[in-house]
Amino acid sequence: MSDDNEKLTDSQVAEEDNLEAQDTATTSDEEDQIEEVSASEQADVEEPAVLKSPPKKDPEEELDPVKRALLPKKPDTGPVVMDWYILKVQSNRERSIAEALQRKIAIEGLDRYFDQVVVPTEKVTEFKGGKKKVVERKLYPGYIVVHMCINDDTWFAVRETSGIGDFTGSAGKPSPMLPHEVARIITKEEEEVEEAPKLNINFKIGDRVKIKDGTFESFEGDVNTIDEQNGRINVMINIFGRSTPVELEYWQVEIV
Repeated sequence: MSDDNEKLTDSQVAEEDNLEAQDTATTSDEEDQIEEVSASEQADVEEPAVLKSPPKKDPEEELDPVKRALLPKKPDTGPVVMDWYILKVQSNRERSIAEALQRKIAIEGLDRYFDQVVVPTEKVTEFKGGKKKVVERKLYPGYIVVHMCINDDTWFAVRETSGIGDFTGSAGKPSPMLPHEVARIITKEEEEVEEAPKLNINFKIGDRVKIKDGTFESFEGDVNTIDEQNGRINVMINIFGRSTPVELEYWQVEIV
C-alpha cells in the first residue's frame, strides 16, 4: 500500500513536471507572438513627417484688390528728384486750375513730390480811357508749369484735376522743360518783384499806326521812335504835304 502511494506520488510529480513544461512552452510561444505582433505594429507605424510651417504672407496680399486699395499707403522714403513740366489746361482758367491742383496735392498728402505750381505771367501797364492801369498778362495762355516728381500717385493726381488736359511731351510721355525755358520763367518771376511793370507797347519802329485820340485824331503815320520807359512815341505824319514828327502817348495810337 505504501509502495502504491509512493508510485502515485512519483506519477503525480511527473505529471506536474510535464504540465510545467507545457506551461513554460505556452508562455514562451505567447511571448514570441507578442514580440512578433509588437514588431509588426512598429513596422506598420510610419515615422511622423516633419511638418514645415508655411511661408508667412503679407496680410495685404490676402485681401481682395478693392480692400487693398483702401489701405493707407506705405511712406516712400526714397530720393525725390523733381523737374519742371508744362501742363495743358483750359484757357482763361489757368489760375483757378493751378489752385485746384494745389488743393488736391494737399488733400492726398503729396506735398513732398511737388514744389511750385506756376501760372507764368508778367505785369504790364496799359492806358484805357486815358487812365494808366497795371495789368497781369499771361506769358503762355492755356498752360501752367509745375515743379514736381513724377510717379504713379502724382501722375494720377495731376490728370484727375478738373481742367487739366495732359503733360506736354511725345508718345504720351511727359517731357521735362529745357533749362533755358525754366530760366526764362524764373527770370520773369524775379523781374516782377525787382522792376517796375513794363508798358504794354504792341508795336515797333517803322509800324504804320493811326492816331485815335488827341489833336491829330484819325491821322496816320509811321512810328519813328519809342520811349518804353515813359510810354511815349514819335510818329511821322503828313501835315500840309510835309512829313512832321508828332509826340504822343503810346496808348493814343493803334496798329493800322
